Amino acid sequence: MSSSDRHMPTRKLLKRFIPYYYKYKWLLLADLLAAGLTTVCELVLPLIVRRITNGALGVAGALTTGLVLRLGALYILLRIVDAGANYFMQSEGHIMGAKIENDMRSDMFHHLQQLSFSYYNNTKVGQIMSRITSDLFDITEFSHHAPENFLISGIKMVIAFIILGNMNIWLTLLIFAVLPFMVYFTRYFNRLMRRAFKESRHQAGEINARVEDSLLGIRVVKSFANEPLEEEKFGESNRELLEIKKRRYHYMAGFGTSTRIHDGLMYIIVVVAGALFLIHGKIGVGDYTAYLLYVSTLLNSIRVLVDSTEQFQNGMTGIERFSEVMDAPAEIHDTPGAKPIGDVRGEVCFEHVGFHYSDDTQHEVLSNIDLTVKPGQNVAVVGPSGGGKTTLCNLIPRFYDVTAGRITIDGVDIRDVTLQSLRGSIGMVQQEVYMFSGTVAENIAYGKPGATREQVIEAAKQADADSFIRQLPRGYDTYVGERGVKLSGGQKQRLSIARVFLKNPPILILDEATSALDNESERMVQKSLDLLAHGRTTFTIAHRLTTIRNADVIWVLTEDGIQEQGSHQELMEKGGLYAQLYALYTDKQAIA
Repeated sequence: MSSSDRHMPTRKLLKRFIPYYYKYKWLLLADLLAAGLTTVCELVLPLIVRRITNGALGVAGALTTGLVLRLGALYILLRIVDAGANYFMQSEGHIMGAKIENDMRSDMFHHLQQLSFSYYNNTKVGQIMSRITSDLFDITEFSHHAPENFLISGIKMVIAFIILGNMNIWLTLLIFAVLPFMVYFTRYFNRLMRRAFKESRHQAGEINARVEDSLLGIRVVKSFANEPLEEEKFGESNRELLEIKKRRYHYMAGFGTSTRIHDGLMYIIVVVAGALFLIHGKIGVGDYTAYLLYVSTLLNSIRVLVDSTEQFQNGMTGIERFSEVMDAPAEIHDTPGAKPIGDVRGEVCFEHVGFHYSDDTQHEVLSNIDLTVKPGQNVAVVGPSGGGKTTLCNLIPRFYDVTAGRITIDGVDIRDVTLQSLRGSIGMVQQEVYMFSGTVAENIAYGKPGATREQVIEAAKQADADSFIRQLPRGYDTYVGERGVKLSGGQKQRLSIARVFLKNPPILILDEATSALDNESERMVQKSLDLLAHGRTTFTIAHRLTTIRNADVIWVLTEDGIQEQGSHQELMEKGGLYAQLYALYTDKQAIA
């Protein structure tokens, strides 16, 4: 069953949402007070009309000019109060909703930052974007309109019942007898609409994901002339959203129709039964007029609730999708009592390490790995694809946690140190370099937030990037484009190396950092990497075996674990798997 098919109980969702009001409780109370004032002002008008009507008929004393003027002045005063209260609701109420939305978005983004790679492996970015933007925007409207509408409707129903009951309890009971049927049909259609609203939100997220996937891969799309294919896939998703919306609007139409039927029942009861009571002297003309006005007011409040049903369902759906993200467990977190790690020398030990992914417990990616890396040692990890090379190195900064054994740095279990200090001690240069939207300087400074311009330039010089940066249109202030689209692969790689130079970590992980580069770019980047690795404990994952011949030790990792280890010379003399891989690679290079 997909997440779009499961629904959290409304009570549970409200319990999750209500704490966000606590910070703004006085503003909420002021908003509800304003809502109460507007309601009271509206409810007084039928009483004024009743008083004037009864006075005209001689039921409640003579109707005088002074009385009419006093009642008119009272009504004008009430309208002034109503206008002020309504202005407060429209301004401060919306601002409160925007503040709550802001708090929820901050909480969601913070939680997303804590989630491990496993979550992102199984979740589309487009779905996340939909939840953190449009879903939370709907909560802004829900967060202040829902309390206002429920309070206003509640006040109107209670006060109307009391006032009308004092006029004629039997006619009042006849009118309110319709409400249980309205409640039943409201709950019935709400369940249907809730499901449809969530399905439409999920599908909107799928469309976001589809658009993002297509636009980010636009160069591949155009290179294969597959624009029609992308349009077809988008059209399919778009049509599915349309079908979901059709069901949603059918449910909304059914809901609105049932409400109009009950509206009519209440009106006909007042008109017919009220007229009969009037004929038999059980109710006065002024009271009958007041009944008609109060029923109209009551039905208007019900219509407000009906009109806000879509808003309510949008809000509840937004809260539910927000809760689904917030309930995703942060699998990697600081353990109780974790302390910062300091003065790292760089000794890394794998002690009986095993690992499998949480969604594939039957397949061991790594099993019983026992290895020790001395401070400052340069280790190369090679082997066939799928052997777990990248996974092994991803365990060091705790992108994933080991499922067996432990990893230590300078004799300390990495699970006993804070993630911030652990990852602050490790630098990574990967094959796929990510450039943030911004300038060259901002991308380098990402390695050390708050770094001075001089430090950024020095890091660029160390990465052999300063010369090409100065040739860019605006030098260090050149905009790199989304994902660094304005830079070549070699340029982006040298900027990523400059980041790590700026960070200056004692432990370094190089994950196939040159495998996607041409020979000239590889030569320049490799020179920078050699300088970066000097004096640091370094793990190098490489397919280009000629780049790791000078490593202190080479680990040959396969699905069965570490098959061989030793220097390049030792492994070549051994004539085992490494020698075969090296011969195969050099043969390919010779042919090329």
